[in-house]
Amino acid sequence: MSTVKTGAMLELKKVSKTFNAGTPDSKKALDNLDLSVQKGDFITIIGANGAGKSSLFNAICGTFLTDSGSIILDGKDITFLADHKRAKSIGRLFQDPMMGSAPGMTIEENLALAAGRGGWLSRISKAERQDFRDRLAVLDLGLEDKMGSRVGQLSGGQRQALTLLMATINPPKVLLLDEHTAALDPGTSEKVLNLTKSIVESQNLTCLMITHNMQSAIDLGNRILMMDGGKIITDIRGNEKKNLTVSALLKAFREKKGVELSNDRMLMI
Repeated sequence: MSTVKTGAMLELKKVSKTFNAGTPDSKKALDNLDLSVQKGDFITIIGANGAGKSSLFNAICGTFLTDSGSIILDGKDITFLADHKRAKSIGRLFQDPMMGSAPGMTIEENLALAAGRGGWLSRISKAERQDFRDRLAVLDLGLEDKMGSRVGQLSGGQRQALTLLMATINPPKVLLLDEHTAALDPGTSEKVLNLTKSIVESQNLTCLMITHNMQSAIDLGNRILMMDGGKIITDIRGNEKKNLTVSALLKAFREKKGVELSNDRMLMI
């Protein structure tokens, strides 16, 4: 893993990935993609199904090796680094609340593992236990009084909030949120989004969030990316993003692609 001079926290340079290349099922997931993410950026990502959003996250996490291009994290070339080694620096939440935590273990044990306690769960100190309790109290879900409960007994919203806490208990260099509220009811989704915003801002995390809710994409963060065909076709930031509306975002897609953005899962509110 070599050191690369760069001012960005995360950089993808000319990254491409094709699945089932040379077959009738060939699918270009990422197409010569360039992306530079500065430390502290909170980037929301939208696009239709198959646009390459999750493939982008999988490339960053090392779920697969890219066909070409390079991935730089905090000045280190991680293009060929194994996924489990990248996981020390990259936090990720998925759409499914059942992923990211151990259902058969207690809330306290899950937090201890996330904090790096490993096999020494029986030696959690009083100070560490109080720290866990304080962190859980911030979630305002009553989990601080249920630390001995198994995670599998929690609701989807409680579990996703806990997973968010676990992913950030040791602040990662990059936090990836892959539609992490899509499986939740609207009220719970809003609560988890507010928790997300609070944690990202308080820890000054570098964060990328995939969402199908266009209004959330506009309201959260300092940049919004639109993907299509494995490429980033729009990158909006600064005052342009502050004044952005859903209709303007749809217009931007139409001007880039010449067609309307159509997706049954895309929420326009």
